[in-house]
Amino acid sequence: MLTRIVAVALAMVLSTFTTPYASVAHAALALTSQEQADLLYTREEEKVARDSYLTLYGLWNLQIFSNIAEAEQSHMDAILNLLDKYNLSDPAAGNAVGVFTNPKLQTLYYTLLAKGELSSLDALEVGGLVEETDIIDITAAVGRSQHEDITKTYETLMCGSRNHLRGFAQAITADTGLPYQSQVLPQDEVDQILASPMEKCGSHARESATADLHRGAH
Repeated sequence: MLTRIVAVALAMVLSTFTTPYASVAHAALALTSQEQADLLYTREEEKVARDSYLTLYGLWNLQIFSNIAEAEQSHMDAILNLLDKYNLSDPAAGNAVGVFTNPKLQTLYYTLLAKGELSSLDALEVGGLVEETDIIDITAAVGRSQHEDITKTYETLMCGSRNHLRGFAQAITADTGLPYQSQVLPQDEVDQILASPMEKCGSHARESATADLHRGAH
């Protein structure tokens, strides 16, 4: 009888603790609406970068665009992995180069291409603008992320954007003989990035392949 009482009591204790822990585990997998929106936006924002660079490479045959487009594809893949993990629909699914679900990003792509078509220097400046903008947007997304895996992925992407900005800045300086001028980031922040060496950004971004991007800029 005593054994039965102990067993029942133990079952009651376990049931008391198991349910909350299960709820916590379930909650840990749930994303806030802001996290969902940030992932969907970042997936297409990385596509803007990739598609712009592929198109500009076709126009100007500057190797830097082909190299960084490959890295941007790996950024897109990293975000897609998170979309799959959290059961979010891919906004880029089935969309050809230059086609976007988000109207804001569609307009941005057209604006970037209009400038990039003017000259090879304008095209390189488009690259710098894209990477500065990515740094701003991803920094904001990191601040809103509540999941470590998402935060780490964003940090890898931002590391890649810093490397890409270094590559475009070096190409612009080689072309003009002038220091790179920031476009949307504060100049002191850009100067700090450019004064530091290329970074290793983890397995997602393939940054080892972009460490010497400036060598193939022309």
